[in-house]
Amino acid sequence: MHTLNLGILAHVDAGKTSLTERLLHTAGVIDEVGSVDDGSTRTDSSELERRRGITITSAVVSFALGDVTVNLIDTPGHPDFIAEVERALSVLDGAVLVVSAVEGVQPQTRVLMRTLRRLGIPTLLFVNKIDRAGARYGTLLREIAEKLSPAVVPMGTVAGPGTRAARYVPHTGDDPDFTTRLLDVLAAEDDALLAAYVADETSVAYPELRRALAAQTARVRAHPVFFGSAVTGAGVAELADGIRELLPRTAGRADGPAQGTVFKIERGPAGERVAYLRMFSGTVRVRDRLIFTRPAAAGPDGTGPDGAGTGTADPRIPVAAEQRITGIGLFDQGEEVPARAVTAGRIATLRGLSAVRIGDTVGGPRGTAPAARHFAPPTLETVVVPVRPADRGALHAALTQLADQDPLINLRQDDVRREISVSLYGEVQKEVIQATLAEEYGIDVTFRETTTICLERPIGTGAAVEIIDTDPNPFLATVGLRVEPAPPGAGVAFRLGVELGSMPFAFFRAVEETVRESLGQGLHGWRVTDCMVTMTHAGYWPRQSHSHAVFDKSMSSTAGDFRNLTPLVLAAALAEARTQVYEPVHRFHLDFPAEALSPVLAALARLRAVPGPPRRRGSWYELEGEIPVARVHELERRLPTLTSGEGVLETAFHDYRPVHGTPPARPRTDHNPLDRKEYLLHVQRRV
Repeated sequence: MHTLNLGILAHVDAGKTSLTERLLHTAGVIDEVGSVDDGSTRTDSSELERRRGITITSAVVSFALGDVTVNLIDTPGHPDFIAEVERALSVLDGAVLVVSAVEGVQPQTRVLMRTLRRLGIPTLLFVNKIDRAGARYGTLLREIAEKLSPAVVPMGTVAGPGTRAARYVPHTGDDPDFTTRLLDVLAAEDDALLAAYVADETSVAYPELRRALAAQTARVRAHPVFFGSAVTGAGVAELADGIRELLPRTAGRADGPAQGTVFKIERGPAGERVAYLRMFSGTVRVRDRLIFTRPAAAGPDGTGPDGAGTGTADPRIPVAAEQRITGIGLFDQGEEVPARAVTAGRIATLRGLSAVRIGDTVGGPRGTAPAARHFAPPTLETVVVPVRPADRGALHAALTQLADQDPLINLRQDDVRREISVSLYGEVQKEVIQATLAEEYGIDVTFRETTTICLERPIGTGAAVEIIDTDPNPFLATVGLRVEPAPPGAGVAFRLGVELGSMPFAFFRAVEETVRESLGQGLHGWRVTDCMVTMTHAGYWPRQSHSHAVFDKSMSSTAGDFRNLTPLVLAAALAEARTQVYEPVHRFHLDFPAEALSPVLAALARLRAVPGPPRRRGSWYELEGEIPVARVHELERRLPTLTSGEGVLETAFHDYRPVHGTPPARPRTDHNPLDRKEYLLHVQRRV
């Protein structure tokens, strides 16, 4: 049996989970198709998913299509849970992108398709809901070609769209319009086919065209489009045949070196950690001891944990010396079954890995580079407040567990105010966190107002130094630092401008770690990124002892001296360099009636948007531009009034841009090294 790891992706409510159920039914795994509305689907397994009727976490289910074992990953469709989709992309061999025949191509659909094409993941399109009123065929195909990919190949047509009797009619080799369209798309990427096409359109046999279509689909040069209904089952059998025939099977040697990626973590019935691993090569068995490696921790913009950067040392560090596999589960015909081993190409659950996290890898070469971020970072945050103050400790433990399952939650601990912040994609994610804490941990929480996550970048160069045994330095350490701006996207780099042997390595390490931690809060409280920090001065007092070999700490430098002094030096260097606050912005595309042009432009100006020139399309205008993330919700709220309910808005994260005027500030969560007196009062309890 060959294996295909397949992802089902779509915008919210397009029918992904219903399609998964129908595919399981078509493959003979289930006798009755579950309903999202009734909460009876196989992949929406949690009570919260069943109650809300949406997919929140990715789920894996397996079935056979002929000689191919399909491991199907049903991913969330709501943009607030895009991080779950991102993790699934790293383990896919192919994908089915679902589009609603009624709503058509949505902003989320475009984001997903761009990402699939960029990552080179072969993709079929399935237009669902042909039985719903308002279902489209011809106009929707043009919309797909215009907004998703020009190289789409409709594999059939629809009879009776918009009715319960709607059915999918597949094209055959006897249809000249279909074969001509197929040749048009394929010949653009195949010189041999192009030559045959120019010589004689009929000289290319249909079986050869199907083989060429499969080859170009595998190379992401063509995108076959199927139509159907997950509710009635129309077109699903033909889609299943297309999955088996047109998408590539996985490659990998079972006898090769063990290589795999952890893409999901969940908790078992006893609270134990269960890791979902995609094997790319080799075999892993129960009781094997594995060494996992982890990408350098990534912060909200991919540069480090809240400003910590990616590091100058080895960007991958061992999670643990060894971890023993105590149990393996494989997915087979809709169920998870115990197994003794997992081989190349399969997806399995592993137990016994207490320290493993999402993104950890086994072996190389796939394990040699940090994991790439495919989607935009979360740009919102909120403070989580326990209803009962006595739950503070339990809340921290619960959120830590949730952050293990979703690293982009990105906890931010404020020890000064005893508060915890979490990063978010949107308000629905906040509701899910609240419900999860209540139902799984028994902790009732509320949230402060959601705010936008900004960042800071240095404007110029700044330097500072404090010398050991020289006022006003109260610590037994010499630290000098220079801060310089780096190109956007460079993250944080740390380098030595002094000889490595000039003091113990542990002291250098303490300075670097403290620099990265301290850059989590700049002059305005936001994390500082895109900068180079150079250590320009270093000095220490060697270990001293009395005549009876008693260690004298008061005369000897320790790593604590360097950790306490570094924030003061870095703050002084940053103050000299100065920083600029940047806010996240979305790229927007707006369609609206011509008579709404003036009120729309006026509203955009009030919301600090930067629109491009309007483009007239008959009685409509198209407008593109940038708008601060903090203003997107207000634009969405006001748009129906501005355009008499006819405006259509698409937005997606674009970049960060400088904040003009008074920059927003975020309260600090440390002892504020920008205020030397306050800092020393807390650190040394003296001035």
